[in-house]
Amino acid sequence: MNLTDSINRPTLHEELVERLRNLVVEDVLKPGEKVPEKQLCDSLGVSRTPLREALKVLASEGFVVLQANRGARVASVTRDELENTFPVLATLEQLAGELACQHMDSAEIEQIERRHADMLKAYESHDRQAYFRANQDIHQALIRGARNDILESHHKLLAARVRRARFMANLSDERWAQAIDEHEVMMELLRARDADGLGKSMKLHMMNKLSALVKALEAEDELLS
Repeated sequence: MNLTDSINRPTLHEELVERLRNLVVEDVLKPGEKVPEKQLCDSLGVSRTPLREALKVLASEGFVVLQANRGARVASVTRDELENTFPVLATLEQLAGELACQHMDSAEIEQIERRHADMLKAYESHDRQAYFRANQDIHQALIRGARNDILESHHKLLAARVRRARFMANLSDERWAQAIDEHEVMMELLRARDADGLGKSMKLHMMNKLSALVKALEAEDELLS
């Protein structure tokens, strides 16, 4: 993901929102930074109007902060928001893991196996962006596999709020290795259709992400103090 990739899909608004969201999530646009509207318009091949409409969506999701007559700035990640959001998200993922073991068919599990293999390759090559995309595909497949629309809609809302944080949580090599080990365990439990085990493993995985992120934020605060 970079600022020079042009957009050519017909669903301009949805694609533009997703592209801008990824620029924030993947730290191309950094916390506190002013969103470079003219540069983005030029590089993405869009006018100011659709760009600003997309920024309104990102503001509603907590990715940017709109400032009257001053454009938009990338929102900072706050510890309070994370500590309030992650436990709820972790509980939803626990339930999703339990239900996915009951409802997913073999073809769906095989697809997750393939994305898991992609994720391992990305880890081995230290490609964090590819790793994150494969990781998110796995989690989203498990959420869909739960076959529960209410769970899926609530998870989507909360996951959007902490998506950038989940990417940041794997910045340290130690946490990244730990996350890989956790995903290996999750795959074993999914193959065995161990609903209780997978649910607990997914919840622990999310709470470990929170712990890693809080440590990262504390370290950043120390550097700035």
